[in-house]
Amino acid sequence: MRRRDFIQIAATWPARRLGGAAARKKIAALSTTYHVRSHSDNFITRFLEGYWIDKQYYESPADIVSLYMDQVHPADIGYRLSTAYNFPVTKSIADALTLGTDRLSVDGVLLVAEHGDYPFNDKQQQLYPRYEFFEQVVQVFRESGRAVPVFSDKHLSYDWTKARQMYDWSRELHFPFMAGSSLPVTFRRPELDYAVGVRLEDALMVGGGWTSDGGIFHNLETLQCFVERRAGGETGIRAVQHLEGEAVWRAAEDGRWSKDLMKAALSRGETIGPGRPEDVSKPVLCLLEYNDGLRAAVLMLGGLVNEYLVAFRVKGRPAIDSTLCYIPTENSNNFSMLVHGINQMYQTGKPSHPVERTLLTTGALSFLMESVHQGHKRLDTPMLRVNYSPPAASFYAHGRGS
Repeated sequence: MRRRDFIQIAATWPARRLGGAAARKKIAALSTTYHVRSHSDNFITRFLEGYWIDKQYYESPADIVSLYMDQVHPADIGYRLSTAYNFPVTKSIADALTLGTDRLSVDGVLLVAEHGDYPFNDKQQQLYPRYEFFEQVVQVFRESGRAVPVFSDKHLSYDWTKARQMYDWSRELHFPFMAGSSLPVTFRRPELDYAVGVRLEDALMVGGGWTSDGGIFHNLETLQCFVERRAGGETGIRAVQHLEGEAVWRAAEDGRWSKDLMKAALSRGETIGPGRPEDVSKPVLCLLEYNDGLRAAVLMLGGLVNEYLVAFRVKGRPAIDSTLCYIPTENSNNFSMLVHGINQMYQTGKPSHPVERTLLTTGALSFLMESVHQGHKRLDTPMLRVNYSPPAASFYAHGRGS
């Protein structure tokens, strides 16, 4: 079935509109490259066609009115969709925001700098131009004397200093800012959630074999959306360390992470491969020491696990809590709830979750890759004293997912 045919059929279903009868917002989309199943497709196309969350279809309350693409993929769909939906593909980021005028002419910015032909540095970090895109957006804001909400996909930057600058610009110019991945807001099987103030004693995330920075970031944010709800609020991370191979299992023997939590997390897996975790050829471990004393870990078991699994020990409870953060691979519908939250920000000016979550995980990721670069050294991270309170209600997709 073609996409246009699908959307015509979907239009006959009962559709919910976010924000009621409010005027439709005009959004500038900034993309590194735009092809089927790219992140640009997962975000931008949902703004064009609407989206499903579990069994409910939603019409997007915002219109893509311009598109900038840094690279044109051989299987590009950006130009075709711009023709179908009657918006221009611009030559610059400034043109996308000003629509050919001398001032800001949109109500929001959607920045999707993921995929495309960009190099890796020697720390296994892919050098996506998220900061460079964002800097040009801020320049238009300054020249126009006003700013609008911005969403930036995944971690803010491969570099902590650049990430911190992006955050500081948003605070200086007072515009709503969201970022991050779909994992914290996707479906949970079962729907594990914590009230603010939960007393966590231990936390572990178990993921797959994508161990460059992009994969580790997904794991870190999956963990963080749960642990940020602990008593006292988030106060940041004081040290990180990256380990791999036999050092992973020695760290367990030394009590630095819990195999009991690993077993509980794996029990939620729906596609776990055969064999023992200890037989994985190259396990990877990321250790996080929080300022309030919580110790947490991310364990990656490539070849055995290809899912996002978490487990937690709550003070006073004998049983370990665990769940699967489910990714519907057949239709990428894990992105729909994130698009729903972005639309909420465009309509109300209130992000669905705090950008500080992404700032902290961006920093942890940057220094974890530095730990690898320095021979898996434990690194103190006093600069990651990021203080924030979680939302009163967790924002994630309810239902089994499809």
